[in-house]
Order: sequence, then C-alpha cells, then structure tokens
Amino acid sequence: MSDTPERPDERSDAVSIPRRDALKTLGTAAVLPLLGERTVGEVASAVDQAQAPAGPRGTPTDPDLIHPTPGTWPRLLSDNELATVAVLCDTIVPADEKSPSASAVGVPAWINEYVSAPYDGQQRALVQLRGGLLWLDRESEARFGKRFGALADAERRQICDEICYLPKARPEHQAAARFFDLVRDLTAVGFYTTREGMRDLNYVGNVPLAEWKGAPPEVLKHLGLSSA
Repeated sequence: MSDTPERPDERSDAVSIPRRDALKTLGTAAVLPLLGERTVGEVASAVDQAQAPAGPRGTPTDPDLIHPTPGTWPRLLSDNELATVAVLCDTIVPADEKSPSASAVGVPAWINEYVSAPYDGQQRALVQLRGGLLWLDRESEARFGKRFGALADAERRQICDEICYLPKARPEHQAAARFFDLVRDLTAVGFYTTREGMRDLNYVGNVPLAEWKGAPPEVLKHLGLSSA
C-alpha cells in the first residue's frame, strides 16, 4: 500500500440510512473544508496528466501542484495501529458491487500521513486516534475476548453502532463517539477524493466535452426551466 492513496453509519429514530449512502453525503460536504489539509501530492492526482508551463514554478506560498513534493515527515502509527485503522475504515466504507473498500485505495495510509503531520491540529488528531484505537481493542476484549481487528463483521458493527452517532451515544461512550467521528470524516475525505470514490458518487468533474448540446431536458424540467 502506497503512502498516497489512489484514492458511517448515521441513524435517526425514524430511519436507518445505509452506510455508503450516508457517506456519499458526508463525502461531498466534508471534502472541501479538509482538502487543504492534504498533501499537494494528493491534490495533484487530479491533474497528473497536465503539462507544466514553461518557466520556474513553485514558491513557499505558491506550491508546485504539477510536480509536487509529498509530505516527508515520519509516519507515526505502528503496524498494529495501522491494521486496526484499516479494519475500521473498511467497516465504514466496505467494498460493494460498485467500488472497492477504503483500505483497498490507500485510505489508512493517508490517515497515517495526516495524523503524523507536524502541525497542532494533526497532532491533536493523533492523540485522539490513538486513544480511540486503544478503547476499541479494550472494548472488543471485554465483549468478545479478542481485539477489534479479529472480530467478525457483526461484532464490529455492534460496537460501532453504539458510537457512530454522538448525540445518541451513552455518556460513557462520548469520547469514543468523537473518535469515531474523526475516523469517519477522514475516511470519507480519503475515499471520496480518489478516482474510485468520485466514480462511486457519479462525480464527473472538470472534463472537456467534444460537443456541448445544452442541459438535458430532464434537468431543465427539474429546474422549472422547461415545460417539456
């Protein structure tokens, strides 16, 4: 798994929203505010076929997005921590008939890069992440006699269902629910800014068209701009 990826289960009293559908909404909402936290290498993946213009490029305040330098800080999560992160990411975004799982496109490696960055916000996230991973293993041991990574899917979901929605979490699970919020948000950003995640959203992006034939009739009708 490379350091740069090729790339929740919210509930209400009335309805249970499928995990991937809920994350699609999260993905579109969460990507923009956090995208700036990612390395320029990840941002540049969207333009990796572009040609750099002539002349010097890149200054301390104007980074070179065409030929980026990825973050070079040491990755701080241990192998065991990273393995647990991968299992949790895949519980949040499992593989389905349309898309691979979060770990298959490198989301855990990106989370490792993010929380290892030498900035105050990321270092606070590292402390929160490590505390949550310890809680997951201890809770799993107490309930099922094994660590979180060794649990069956139904057992993992049982634990996650109790911490996946902060307003509904029991008082003793509030810290764990905030930890889950962090990992869910990072997983959504990591997954839905990859090519696979964008395809899962049916997001086309800034793609040139050979010919523009105008907005489809069904779109105009939906917007009230056509009587068709």
